[in-house]
Amino acid sequence: MAVAQHQHQQQQQRVMLRLFATFLGGALIINSFFLEMMFKTSAEIAALSAFFGAIVLGAPVIIQSIRSITTGQMKVTELASIAILSSVALEMYQTAGIVAFFMLVADALQTRTALGARDAIESLIRLAPNEATLISSGSEQRVVVSALKKGDIVRVRPGENIPADGIVVKGQSVVEQAKITGESLPVDKMIDSEVFAGTTNATGMLEIKVTKVGEDTTLGRVKQLILEAEKTKTPIMQIIDKHVSWYTPTIIMLAALILYFSQEIERAITALVVTCPSALVLATPTALVAAISCAARLGILIKDVKYLEEAAQLNSIVFDKTGTLTTGNLAVTRLSPAPEIEASNLLSLAASLEQYSNHPVAKAVVTMAKKANIELIDLPEVHETAGKGMSGYIEQKHILIGRESWLREEGCDFSKLLPEDMENAEYSVLYIAQNKECVGWIGLEDTTREEAFSTTKDLKSLGCKEITMLTGDRWPVARKVGKELGCTNVHAECLPETKQQLVEKIKQQGSRVAVVGDGVNDAPALAAGNIGIAMAAAQNDIAINSASIALLNDRLDRLPFLIKLARKTKLIINENLFFGIFFIIVGLTLSGFGLLTPIWGAILHNIGALVIVFNSARLVRFGEELM
Repeated sequence: MAVAQHQHQQQQQRVMLRLFATFLGGALIINSFFLEMMFKTSAEIAALSAFFGAIVLGAPVIIQSIRSITTGQMKVTELASIAILSSVALEMYQTAGIVAFFMLVADALQTRTALGARDAIESLIRLAPNEATLISSGSEQRVVVSALKKGDIVRVRPGENIPADGIVVKGQSVVEQAKITGESLPVDKMIDSEVFAGTTNATGMLEIKVTKVGEDTTLGRVKQLILEAEKTKTPIMQIIDKHVSWYTPTIIMLAALILYFSQEIERAITALVVTCPSALVLATPTALVAAISCAARLGILIKDVKYLEEAAQLNSIVFDKTGTLTTGNLAVTRLSPAPEIEASNLLSLAASLEQYSNHPVAKAVVTMAKKANIELIDLPEVHETAGKGMSGYIEQKHILIGRESWLREEGCDFSKLLPEDMENAEYSVLYIAQNKECVGWIGLEDTTREEAFSTTKDLKSLGCKEITMLTGDRWPVARKVGKELGCTNVHAECLPETKQQLVEKIKQQGSRVAVVGDGVNDAPALAAGNIGIAMAAAQNDIAINSASIALLNDRLDRLPFLIKLARKTKLIINENLFFGIFFIIVGLTLSGFGLLTPIWGAILHNIGALVIVFNSARLVRFGEELM
């Protein structure tokens, strides 16, 4: 990180030095005009001032062009260089200087736009404090954050920023984490709550056990993902890059034709100046940088800008149920042991295995056991079968816990269970088996998110006609949730591979599919969609790694916003491209008919670039109502 910051500072210094040289050269050009107007006898001194101004201003443009040619990469600066050299050769020093001045201003504008994006990222990094209060042997000591290790205990007082990701081990407070997760309201934190580096402790004092440091923290991952996204290109950018090498030779040929037919070199020079496609080059990157910054502010991380273009075309959404459409805060509502098994023993068996899983069902069972003051058993080896259940040994007895179909596949006997009608029960059921004999089941219930129905409604209004819910839960539960939320299709009792197959099937029907899940058991399905969107990714490394787009919070209303942002970005890119092409065509036409001078051509060129930048900047404040 220190190396990157040093390089960033060096780049900023180069920009400042270039700006100083630009305005020095500009002052020499202005001085030449002043001498001509005020002192008629100072023509030679005015010409000398204009000459040096042209040298100071033109040298950087020409050097950049030479570098481009020697590396075999034709860029837009070659056109400006030819115009500057032609003007100097004809002793049109003021024209050469003014053209170079505006070219350098345009280049500084492009560079500053890129640096502005880096500044936004660095402002995120500055959220993490430089020092932390380490608790060691009961005493405090201030240490640099880079010295923290996993397992360290740090104390964070009210008003301080949290130095690393971790788990609260002591204290209770309210933490403002909007700049990381995009959540507008502060979040209550207590013992066992997860906290993130860079968030602000607002009220009480907290002691936190460090789980992640440095680049591994959520803040570090956010920075890395934004930087990676900026390096990527959309299909339209790839098309422009592919054909840009033809642009410069074509414009030179057109300028030569203008010179041939008009016999006026000034017209040809003007054509070269006004057709420098800075506006065209800025059209897509400026809009994408603004869109990525806007999305990150709301807790949406876009790994590759091509996914932003994909999001604009979505017409089908596939949701996982638990933890996505529902809160994932499951609660145990039924406990049904076999006749010879005590309820406490059943809960102990289940929770001792489930303590090793991060699945919402597992967390609910463990929470219930802790509330009942049941001591959990430490197990040397536990195996989790994704989407099915868990297995392990307790006191040399083989324990299985999971869905009914899996236990039956494993040859478990269900005859000892009390005869109850489970077919139509609208809650999730977890079965427990001991040495292949089912010894009871646990019933759990979940609640749908408050914004889930409005989200599905908004998605339909945006043209997503097919809203599909996939779940590993039972059919009665799935039908109930699907009906409440207005889903067009519901698929229950799905394994991870089944979800993937269903997503592939929807894609084969011609739909552009976004898959939304928690990233734990949904990785195959997330990868199968045109876009994979992971919910609450700040709390889950798997989610960040498996999805195309990561939501750092669990706000479902970010999904319609993402589609709106993608479509708005696409519209602005098209507007920018139209403006860029329009300015080039108009400028080329006017210069061909001799209605534009090189100086006014340079001014028109910069007006085009400014229009593009300000048009793209509208995206930065897009969606502020969701903050």
